[in-house]
Amino acid sequence: MGNTDKFEMIASTYDTPERIHIAKISSDAIRRYMDDATTKSAIDFGCGTGLVGMNLVNEFQSMLFLDTSPNMIRQIQQKINDAGIQNADTLCFDFETDDLSDLRADYIMMAQVLLHIKDVDFVLARLFNVLQDGGHLVIVDFDKNDKVVSDFVHNGFHQEELRDRMSRIGYRDIQSETIYTGDKIFMGQEASMFVLDARKS
Repeated sequence: MGNTDKFEMIASTYDTPERIHIAKISSDAIRRYMDDATTKSAIDFGCGTGLVGMNLVNEFQSMLFLDTSPNMIRQIQQKINDAGIQNADTLCFDFETDDLSDLRADYIMMAQVLLHIKDVDFVLARLFNVLQDGGHLVIVDFDKNDKVVSDFVHNGFHQEELRDRMSRIGYRDIQSETIYTGDKIFMGQEASMFVLDARKS
């Protein structure tokens, strides 16, 4: 996945108060789209140090923390061990380049991950295949922001455009809403964040 080298370097210092705060907002937004999660499996896709998934792990039957960065995976594995969590596992895996055809989940969550992915449609289509029938992909990311200029990340997404792209892939019952606006939260710029829920029917 894009920018893995950068995340390798910052893994040990990633959990800043600001990121913990944003993760709480993200996990609260994801929770609103969870239904009877105690019987469901989940993947925290691009989990980083697990800030979002750790807020939700006890509400699922099982959760897989997946990331391309070995150092990030080491951080979340340590958290799982320290907390004595029994229903979670980790996997270091690059979904953009490697094939893992037997991976399945009822819920996939992506918090501030899509903006790092070069081929958005390709990854969204692969995630569609991972979802069980009736499963949900829940995305938290930044609204399109023209003030952000970067060679490394997308500068956010138009919610309507993203809903249309996902509909063409096969996702159904797609809904989204803006959940938070903050100062200097996206590459030093004021920005807003949205949550999007889509289902595999």
